[in-house]
Amino acid sequence: MPILKAGQLDIISHSAEQTQRLGARLGALLLPGDIICLSGDMGAGKTVFSGGIGKGWGAKTPLTSPTFNLVHDHTREKDSQHLYHLDCYRLERPNDADTIGLDEILSGRGPVILEWPENIVSVLPKKRLWIEIRVLEPTRRNFAMVGDGERYEELIGKFREFVFGV
Repeated sequence: MPILKAGQLDIISHSAEQTQRLGARLGALLLPGDIICLSGDMGAGKTVFSGGIGKGWGAKTPLTSPTFNLVHDHTREKDSQHLYHLDCYRLERPNDADTIGLDEILSGRGPVILEWPENIVSVLPKKRLWIEIRVLEPTRRNFAMVGDGERYEELIGKFREFVFGV
């Protein structure tokens, strides 16, 4: 668990189950307006990690790949908050974000998870948690987390404590 600097964290997951558990721990910490960007190659584990986030956040239904709908809107039992899960893979340019109502989604009603955010990065807020997921071996993944802004530096710190106890 090398700490690169404040607001950064590097983690290795050894299985899909561990990836989902890490996601669940992050999901439990999310607040309305949080923006989580998941970048990585096809099959890197973005949707598995997202599924864990949804579980930890308390989504009523499991998070699945939003590839065909582009946006999935989830709710939870304990309040009226929403969790938005977006797949930006088929968005070819930043202006395409208007077609999915990105401004409304980012209005702060709930946390937002974006897969393939690099396709629309120029229209995303600068303050966000960016997670680059790299395939190391068939079951091992590297999660390189960078938090831009005080909230996201704090989120990484809380996540580190939750996962590692330090």
